[in-house]
Amino acid sequence: MTKPVKVISVTGGKGGVGKSNLSLNLAISMAMEGNRVMLLDADLGLANIDVMLGLQVKRNLSHVIKGECELVDIVIKGPEGISIVPAASGTQSMASLSEMEHVGLIRAFSSLSEQVDTLIIDTAAGISDNVISFTLASQEVVVVVCDEPTSITDAYALMKILNCEHDIYKFRILANMVRSPQEGKNVFAKLSAVTERFLDATLDYMGSVPFDENVRNATKKQKALVQLFPRSPASVAIRQIAKKMHDWPKPISASGNIEFFMERLVRGALG
Repeated sequence: MTKPVKVISVTGGKGGVGKSNLSLNLAISMAMEGNRVMLLDADLGLANIDVMLGLQVKRNLSHVIKGECELVDIVIKGPEGISIVPAASGTQSMASLSEMEHVGLIRAFSSLSEQVDTLIIDTAAGISDNVISFTLASQEVVVVVCDEPTSITDAYALMKILNCEHDIYKFRILANMVRSPQEGKNVFAKLSAVTERFLDATLDYMGSVPFDENVRNATKKQKALVQLFPRSPASVAIRQIAKKMHDWPKPISASGNIEFFMERLVRGALG
């Protein structure tokens, strides 16, 4: 029996909320807590995790899907030993894969299940089929939101689809780029109020990450914030949140295995 893997998707509905930056820095911070972490860049059309770190990528997930190489051939080692699965830079989408490509993808990820404690999925922005599929395949859904009407509206729209059409009943809310802890709580309150009124879902507030100029500085230098500026306000907040994520319960059923994650992903793409 393969060891259960904690699968966490980081999504948000709207682009520009800092989702990829959080995914990367949370992955590194969890690795600092002793987790063996794999970070999957699930924006299958616009890869960005490798760009954020200035990593040279010769092959990506599209090459695995086409059967040109194995998953182990494209995995890149990142900061703190995290494993990064780079996305394609073309327009390949899960919905256009053949049945044989789906089977190959499932097998590719299954072969790595022994080596991973936590799989963090950085989804694309929006509410496309890809985003829905990756999110449905996860055990934990982290919704990143900031104090903008469009961010709150888009986050709610995503949760509404997942709740009403796909029976997802629990969401973890992470407020990003806030000016104060109270602003983060206010963002959560706004989202919670509309959710309680119209959805059959529970929201769990993870906390907030403050607006921090060092985030932009780290991105420009193509370095991870928590490593380049470990004492910056955002870094401190991210590491605290990562510790909470480390304590989330691990799956106890077979559905925690990566092959089951991929099977759910495939079903979502085909459905």
